[in-house]
Amino acid sequence: MALPKANRLKSRQDFQAVFREGFRFHSSYLTLRALRPSLLSTPSQNAVRRISMPYPIRIGISISTKVSKRAVVRNRLKRQIAASLYKLLPKLSPGWRLVVVVKPTTRECECRSQQFLQELEQLLEKAEVLNGHS
Repeated sequence: MALPKANRLKSRQDFQAVFREGFRFHSSYLTLRALRPSLLSTPSQNAVRRISMPYPIRIGISISTKVSKRAVVRNRLKRQIAASLYKLLPKLSPGWRLVVVVKPTTRECECRSQQFLQELEQLLEKAEVLNGHS
């Protein structure tokens, strides 16, 4: 299942902001970059509206050609990770900007969606993005 459009991180500027200002959390096959909602740039005129209506969580997935030269393999990994994130979406706190980076060590792994789901859950707990934490 793909992520809903409202929950996708799309623009280059959004990705750069998360990489520049976000926190890093590592696991064996994935790295999570997380930018807290309070660190997002907010114009002062809309500050009241933004406090009352939190933005949805936005997630991007980054897979380098170092993981695999074949686009088919990279796209399959991206779909598996997106499906795992889709399952976790209701548990995530709103307003966060996340980028999931796939490490080149994933190439040797015969990873299944269940393994990605477990790793993502652990990373999101470390980052305190799951609803029970932040």
